[in-house]
Amino acid sequence: MEELDAVELPYPDCDAKNLFVRDDKRRFYYLITVKGDKRVDLKEFRKTYGTKPLTFVKPDELEQILGLIPGAVTPFGLLNDEEKKVVFYIDSAFKDGSGLTGVHPNDNTATVWLKAEDLIKIIQEHENEVNVVEI
Repeated sequence: MEELDAVELPYPDCDAKNLFVRDDKRRFYYLITVKGDKRVDLKEFRKTYGTKPLTFVKPDELEQILGLIPGAVTPFGLLNDEEKKVVFYIDSAFKDGSGLTGVHPNDNTATVWLKAEDLIKIIQEHENEVNVVEI
């Protein structure tokens, strides 16, 4: 995210930050997508959404489940989740204003902007669970 600050983006207020986390037993995986300027308190997230303790997924699990490398986490990686075991949480703030969200196309050297509603539909059509929540 720090490197992104040096790039002039057409919609800087719509850029997404993505956190790929799992529970302490490696049974449940979550992709949390928020606006780039937000911080996510994982302890608060746990309390609010009833998860077990959360930790960031290790690079080998990231590659195995989403086919991605660290720094390139994106909701589009869910399309590589063949078992559909990752639950997607997207911040409802993306629906405000223009409704746009900027995400990587499975590569962190580019950003694509699309309507949050369209992104949600794509992930739902892939059959991953989607939750639009206030984070």
